[in-house]
Amino acid sequence: MPPEEKKQPEQTPAAPPEPNGAPTVDELAIIKAELEEEKKAKAAIQTALADRDKRITELQASVSAVQQAGETAMAELTTLKDVHSKAVAKYLGAVKLANPTIPGDVITGGSIDEIDGSVAKALSIATAVKATLEAQAKETKVPAGAPTRGEISTEGLSPREKIAAGIHQKGGTS
Repeated sequence: MPPEEKKQPEQTPAAPPEPNGAPTVDELAIIKAELEEEKKAKAAIQTALADRDKRITELQASVSAVQQAGETAMAELTTLKDVHSKAVAKYLGAVKLANPTIPGDVITGGSIDEIDGSVAKALSIATAVKATLEAQAKETKVPAGAPTRGEISTEGLSPREKIAAGIHQKGGTS
């Protein structure tokens, strides 16, 4: 095929174009169909947008409710922490009063378990000290009652004091 012979696209037989350049009836039908499809698509998009806006509003309300619940929970937590601290402080005071043999500064703790642990440790130390002191007391026996009377030592007394002590022993007055 020589290059000079180019094929022109074949045209389908359709209604001849209007003389003033206006579209034909078939073209108008196609345009109207496309317009209807676009109107339907626009309506579908508007419905989807309305649904999305409604969902956004619902989610915002949910978020607001969750935030409110979170703030309420934080306030309750703060109150509970304060009450817990006061209860632990009162328990610590009660335990110190209930154990007068243990020095107050030995019983410590920030929770009930810690306080109970420090009391147990202090009681075990107190028991060990008591046992040690009892053992030492048994080793050094002191007889009961008053010691026997002996003579007054005149060592280191002046002659005048010696005379007064002698008179006093004999039952005289000085």
